[in-house]
Amino acid sequence: MRLDHVSYVTSHDQLADTVQRLGARLGSTFVDGGIHPRFGTRNFTLPLQNGHYLEVVCPLDHPSSDSTPFGKAVSQRAAEGGGWLTWVVAVDDVSKIEKRLGRAAVDGHRTKPDGKDLAWKQIGVLGTLEDKQLPFFIEWLSLDHPSTDGKAIAKIVKVEIAGDESRIEEWLGSELHAAIGSDVEVEWVSASANDGDSGIVAVHVMTPSGVVRLD
Repeated sequence: MRLDHVSYVTSHDQLADTVQRLGARLGSTFVDGGIHPRFGTRNFTLPLQNGHYLEVVCPLDHPSSDSTPFGKAVSQRAAEGGGWLTWVVAVDDVSKIEKRLGRAAVDGHRTKPDGKDLAWKQIGVLGTLEDKQLPFFIEWLSLDHPSTDGKAIAKIVKVEIAGDESRIEEWLGSELHAAIGSDVEVEWVSASANDGDSGIVAVHVMTPSGVVRLD
């Protein structure tokens, strides 16, 4: 179990501007990740060091964006004005999470503009929908991971989370530091200091120009 990526939501009409703004702040270039046909969303990704990446995702005018858990989560966050959606944990065998949560994982895939198809299984988005502090889980079925899609020159060094560590660890079935990694600091923020909302407040990224706080 390890931190895989962090997910930031924007609206479809703000996608290009958001990708350009975040990329400029990090001194890095996003890659067009393509469309998630099953979820009614599309994304751009930015490779980070230590096997991580940053995703900017938006809902599309598509039935799946309202009928699937991930589509709903992205659509709801976009309707709220966008911002951090969640953090995502990679596992080697998602069947263990399926047994613990008592439901099956969902197949996901997207075809990049260069024709490469990425495939994975994901589970736990319903938990994220109900409680924004909870991550969801992913098992990659493809060898091409988005963290290797370009040169990674920046890395995540800290995540600010409005939430409860014990609740998150119960959900993970693991100690938090084992899931998020010892190289990433976690700073706990009270929900009251975050407009009453739980979830990611900010992500601190070390770039060649210094640390950038993305909120």
